[in-house]
Amino acid sequence: MKMKGYQKLACLLVVVLLVGLQTPAYGDSALKKATWIWQTNLIQDGGEELLGFSREEGINLIYLQIDRQMSSDTYEAFIRRAHEAQIAVHALGGDPGWALTKHADDMLGLADWVNDYNDKVSADARFDGIHLDIEPYVLNQWETDHEKIIASWEQNLNMFLSRVSGSRLELGIDIPFWFDSYTLTNGQSLDEWLIRTFDQVTIMAYRNEVESEHGILDLTRNELELADRLGKHIMIGVNTKEMPGESHTSFYGQSKEQMDRKLDHLASTLGSYASFAGIAIHDISNWQSMTNDEMAPPDSNEPTPPSPNPEPEPDPGQDGRVPDADPVNRDPIVRGTYIWEASEVIHNSQEILAFAKEKKLNWLYVRLDLEQPFTSYSSFVKQAAAAGIEVHAMGGHPIWALEENRPRMMRLIQYVKDYNRAVEGQARFHGVHLDIEPYVLPAWHENTQQVITEWTANLDAFVTELKKDSNLEASMDMAVWLDKYNIPGEQMSLSKWMIQRMDHVSLMAFRDVAAGSNGIVGVSKEEIAFADELGKPIQLSVEIKASYEGDHITFYEEGAAYMEQELAKLPDLLKDSPSYAGNLVHAYTYWKNAKP
Repeated sequence: MKMKGYQKLACLLVVVLLVGLQTPAYGDSALKKATWIWQTNLIQDGGEELLGFSREEGINLIYLQIDRQMSSDTYEAFIRRAHEAQIAVHALGGDPGWALTKHADDMLGLADWVNDYNDKVSADARFDGIHLDIEPYVLNQWETDHEKIIASWEQNLNMFLSRVSGSRLELGIDIPFWFDSYTLTNGQSLDEWLIRTFDQVTIMAYRNEVESEHGILDLTRNELELADRLGKHIMIGVNTKEMPGESHTSFYGQSKEQMDRKLDHLASTLGSYASFAGIAIHDISNWQSMTNDEMAPPDSNEPTPPSPNPEPEPDPGQDGRVPDADPVNRDPIVRGTYIWEASEVIHNSQEILAFAKEKKLNWLYVRLDLEQPFTSYSSFVKQAAAAGIEVHAMGGHPIWALEENRPRMMRLIQYVKDYNRAVEGQARFHGVHLDIEPYVLPAWHENTQQVITEWTANLDAFVTELKKDSNLEASMDMAVWLDKYNIPGEQMSLSKWMIQRMDHVSLMAFRDVAAGSNGIVGVSKEEIAFADELGKPIQLSVEIKASYEGDHITFYEEGAAYMEQELAKLPDLLKDSPSYAGNLVHAYTYWKNAKP
């Protein structure tokens, strides 16, 4: 096995610092090299591939997400094999909502599950710790009420710590590098309290440079100095996941060797901090996908060789236009869902079609993986059409609202056009649907009007490009509250502009009751009125995914049968609105696993 630079340093540090001290059984005889495993199903076959990669890369600590429905035998076998390889395993869990009082029981449930599991198995198969990943700053309420969220989070964590007291488990938590700017009600900084409270803290220092301004060293210095004073341990977390528009936050696109050289240097430099415990790499799936130096992507300044055209050769159509999809014989009232996982269509198409038949669906938004050949989708779309289901290609990301990311949108359009030219009429997509929600970006809160300016310009370019040589429908998801914003420099509301510019919109009317002032119809009335005035179709989307914005947002608690009862009321409630075109449920994955 290749010994990495900071592993060599680890051995030296341990000899110097830990002589005469008793060391735990697994993974603490050197600096830690950790990774996150979020896909728990990867251990169901024993996890040999993961453990082989871990041995090769010198990993000695794994944060393993817990699926409480999985057999304990699966965990027992995996942990025992990991321990044989001198790899510690910490139970991983977390959700932004765990910072809220009403979801404390879910977090406490993780503690209880781990305690119960460890009590039942032999010492060599026990978890060595619990690691929390709770990121409450992604909650909508954080911007306006972070003090209240921090207070409830502190209370929840104290209950959690009490629940695992005396368990001998090592307790860790992920935090961002900027938590020093927030305080508890007693005035103590949030990062100091967490570092003081937990055995180990992993700082998510997501950058791909070590010594540059705002590089990893610069961002973590304060926390390491604080941990030195407190006698606590700090792990430095780095990222390998693709981060569109934020490439500086990840080693994605660099080779393993490039990353290793930088992390070797980082570990060597941080050796002067007594608190420095090692490096954690997020996450194992993306890390495994990184190339070696000789296979690294070409330099960004060099032209990328063109990819071969997919088979069969595209048909340019009459006068170069994209040929239309064959009409689908379906009910005029839309009843549909979203399929976000492109792999589902590729690998589980028959399961989706069976679900669609059971639920009497006639409309699907399907997210595309643009690296896949056209044959990955053509059979599915053709079978869907034969079953009376209209399929629209889908894509989107919050950063697509920014001008710099317009090429990503254009790439989706070009893929769909080339696809429709290459396949027969029944296998063609009927439109391109966007899901762009820039209000989750920091830029939205910093300069909302500038984001709206770039967003509307991108949407205008999207429609123009889509329509210049095709009849593909242009559509998008739209939040119900966008009517409170105007188009910059105009008196028209943002919602009305979007409805006018698109062929149809799907309004995210996320409520769990049809009628009433705060029901599906009530929160949609402004947009429905705009659509009626403009003569444009509008579809109403509802949520069945668990939501931490409030129980009224989703049908998750009530279940599918109750949802169907409420949706059945909409045609009568909206009988005087010619724009009402039907309903969609967000999303397929959650719906198929919903309560009856």
